[in-house]
Amino acid sequence: MGTGLLMTDKSLQARSTLDHELTRLRDNVLKLSHLVDRAIEGSVQALKDANVDLARQVIADDEQINALRYEVEQHCYLLLALQQPTARDLRAIVTAIHIAVELERMGDHARGIAKLAIQLAQEPPLKPLIDIPRMTVVCHEMLHASLDAYLTRNAELAERTARRDDEVDQLDEQVYRELLTYMLADPRNITRATQLLWVSHNLERIADRITNICERVVFMVTGEITESGDR
Repeated sequence: MGTGLLMTDKSLQARSTLDHELTRLRDNVLKLSHLVDRAIEGSVQALKDANVDLARQVIADDEQINALRYEVEQHCYLLLALQQPTARDLRAIVTAIHIAVELERMGDHARGIAKLAIQLAQEPPLKPLIDIPRMTVVCHEMLHASLDAYLTRNAELAERTARRDDEVDQLDEQVYRELLTYMLADPRNITRATQLLWVSHNLERIADRITNICERVVFMVTGEITESGDR
């Protein structure tokens, strides 16, 4: 009887410890997503305002994103090695690893936009920015929804969010077609138009990364690995 109660107490304590660690892990994933969201917004704002100082700040802040990504990943590996996660917990830990990686790469895309913003700030604007800010808004909404789906374990929300990648793809295509006309009209526009094309491409890739997060959330909830369209 005494031994059985002791084992039960140990099991409850182990469960409580794991729950605490999983909560801390989710909090750090959410913190990482906030840093990335700020980087994306800041990089595009720097582009719109020709704000070199803001662009440089986004680039510098990328180190913080990288460091937190590796902190999350290391935490996951420690949980796998030292705890005894159930299948549900195991999927949550593996999903956190994948989300952290995707978020860190999104930070890289934001840094890329910031670098392009610095280059474009040295030249007069080629055209008013319309579709690129629209792409940024959709990416912002997708990122928030994907993390909400992660925190609430909502597979349906994750699947619905992933489908919004088509909106970003369509805007990216519009940007390409419009900038192509500028390049054909005057070869002097080619450099600036190409740089804006790379901005659009980075945003399109960010949406793809968010779609990957959504797929991992579905896996975490259902145990099924799915692919949301071609990317």
